[in-house]
Amino acid sequence: MSKIYIIHENSEWTIHLTKRLEELGLPFEEWHLDEGLLNLGQEPPEGIFYSRMSASSHTRGHRFAPEYTTQVLAWLEGHGRKVFNGSRPLELEISKVKQYLELNKHGVKTPQTIAAVGTAQILDAAREFDGKPFITKHNRAGKGLGVQLFYSVEALKEYVEGPDFEEPVDGITLIQEYIQSPESYITRCEFVGGKFVYAVKVDTSEGFELCPADACQIGDLFCPVGEEVEEKPKFQVIEGFSDPILEKYEKVLQANNIHVAGIEFIRNADGEIFTYDINTNTNYNSDAEAKAGKYGMLELAKFLGEKLKQEELKLG
Repeated sequence: MSKIYIIHENSEWTIHLTKRLEELGLPFEEWHLDEGLLNLGQEPPEGIFYSRMSASSHTRGHRFAPEYTTQVLAWLEGHGRKVFNGSRPLELEISKVKQYLELNKHGVKTPQTIAAVGTAQILDAAREFDGKPFITKHNRAGKGLGVQLFYSVEALKEYVEGPDFEEPVDGITLIQEYIQSPESYITRCEFVGGKFVYAVKVDTSEGFELCPADACQIGDLFCPVGEEVEEKPKFQVIEGFSDPILEKYEKVLQANNIHVAGIEFIRNADGEIFTYDINTNTNYNSDAEAKAGKYGMLELAKFLGEKLKQEELKLG
């Protein structure tokens, strides 16, 4: 019997999808790929495959999960299996450099960014910003890893030469112009099946490391899912969101065979949009969705169910 196979390394981020699949009565199986064996002489099972592999897996003790998943996806694709968010999406998931190059190729503006390896090179990159504020971040990130705001090269020097410096897992630090939003929020656009589902407004006034998942602890910061300041929720679905940027985003997704993603942007004081992240392991905020009556995981489960049905018809 054909199934939906879910490839991932974090059950806490996947349970919301499996619950929806159960509600719809769809057969599925989880492949938790933090470890495994891959026999190249065997054929994969029949069915469809959906990858939720995350760039931040190393923060959960799964250092080589993306590398192993890369091999598994190549095996599946080599045998002609239908894979959603396969090899190319994972390639972008673990490299912001590649994300920005791809966004720029399709006319999407990104912040000025320099990639650096080595302490001296990080400081040299910061000098290119001519005294303007800048941020550092990890090339292979997720959860806002390594995001720090600096107003001077001297402050950066103290950080990178001190004990608190976070070494990126791939060794590549990004130095990026700081785009300040006058209202301290970013916008995240969610896509399922390559099509826009909804946009969510995310309050950034308490810091950079924000994750919409219901289970998401980052250092001493807690993603305040289910907790709200009375006047203003942290995550809020934007009713009737529409912008020409959505058409460009859909073209980026189509060109890279990305079926499911959350794309984040920020507006500067002049209203210009700067896009800075494509997250192919997207999560959703349950409180914000309940208030809006829109459910990303339900849409994803329906999408996978329809694709499984199509695959079964093809197989006869």
